[in-house]
Amino acid sequence: MTMLCWVLTGFFASAAALLWTSYNRLMRLDLRCEQAMADIDVQLKQRHALLPNLFETVRAFTSHERDAIEVVAKARTAAMVATTPQAQLLAETSLGEGIRQLITIAENYPELKASQHFRELRIEIADIENKLAAARRYLNATVSEFNATRRQFPGNLIARHIRLYQRQFYDIGVERVLLDDAVVFKM
Repeated sequence: MTMLCWVLTGFFASAAALLWTSYNRLMRLDLRCEQAMADIDVQLKQRHALLPNLFETVRAFTSHERDAIEVVAKARTAAMVATTPQAQLLAETSLGEGIRQLITIAENYPELKASQHFRELRIEIADIENKLAAARRYLNATVSEFNATRRQFPGNLIARHIRLYQRQFYDIGVERVLLDDAVVFKM
């Protein structure tokens, strides 16, 4: 009879340790997803702060490109006030396209292209876009690991019990970063 008690105690202790470990792993991955999203938010805020300088620089050299500047300005405003992750993703995708179009338009103006201030802004924008791409890759890797752990046993039981739902990837498709005369595509 004692042997059976020891076996059952060992079984329940192992099961409890497995559940405890799985719970802690899910909580750690959930926190990493939150931190990765916060990193993206920091980069987005830096990009939002840089855009008024770009608008003013382009506006100073071009007189008939006001529509393009206004489209990007509206996209920036929409991105800054987006409340849900889906709305933010849509707004940021639109803003990124607008920035790329504005830089492409600016390339048609030799005086603007030669401006030191514009070159510095373009380098800063490219740097922020590269940091955003890296932050998105990290977030997506973390989300992938979280979702996989959440679907595996016993994580699926724990996640369902504590209401941890599958997270969405931060995917905006193919990015183009314009730096000098080179176009770099990033995934």
